[in-house]
Amino acid sequence: MAHQAHAFHMVDPSPWPLTGAIAALLLTSGLAMWFHFGTMILMYMGLIIMFMTMIQWWRDIVREGTFQGHHTPPVQKGLRYGMILFITSEVLFFFGFFWAFYNSSLAPTPELGEAWPPTGIIPLDPFEVPLLNTAVLLASGVTVTWAHHSMMEGDRKETIQSLLLTIILGVYFTILQAMEYYEAPFSIADGVYGSTFFVATGFHGLHVIIGSMFLLVCLLRQISFHFTSNHHFGFEAAAWYWHFVDVVWLFLYVSIYWWGS
Repeated sequence: MAHQAHAFHMVDPSPWPLTGAIAALLLTSGLAMWFHFGTMILMYMGLIIMFMTMIQWWRDIVREGTFQGHHTPPVQKGLRYGMILFITSEVLFFFGFFWAFYNSSLAPTPELGEAWPPTGIIPLDPFEVPLLNTAVLLASGVTVTWAHHSMMEGDRKETIQSLLLTIILGVYFTILQAMEYYEAPFSIADGVYGSTFFVATGFHGLHVIIGSMFLLVCLLRQISFHFTSNHHFGFEAAAWYWHFVDVVWLFLYVSIYWWGS
């Protein structure tokens, strides 16, 4: 092979996009099979293939960026732009849910009793579990920033401690939200209030789980000496994502839990 005369990374052929697509097909069709026929075999197959794809695809990217030196400054710049565009798409994704919420709540129709929350709905108290969850997520934003500064200063021990603390706070948030869902006096089937509440907060909860996994991978990589004080974009991307999740929750709390109740 001729000498590469540029700083860009020409990715080797990989089977993981194909196996990832197969996993997505099996997961979605498996969910439909579970809902309609009560069988979960396809869904389990999809989950297994998805996790195997994730582990091996991440392994390959870690090798390329950490050990093979393919993540040169121009490549890192491209990754940064890619992450910025991805987070922008996520902002627009949540914008749709907020639009649905405000469209229904600012001018409630006669079918809703011309009131918000609709007649018959008992909303959750915003100053109980939702306020605690807000404090937990804001604290996790502080700890992830602490981890970032520790990493830039080369303080390995503090980076590991603060990252671990962030993950614990993320898991705690998820447990609290699961308990809140279990005890909620309304369900997703309770008209437009139930659907907007559970879809918006549920997708946010999914993003918290994904962000926690993102940070867990970064913690394992930090323990394995993969990051240096000036070469750690994998962690930086996770931190950006976590701050995005924090900000979305603040909007959710103020709009749906506090104003909407």
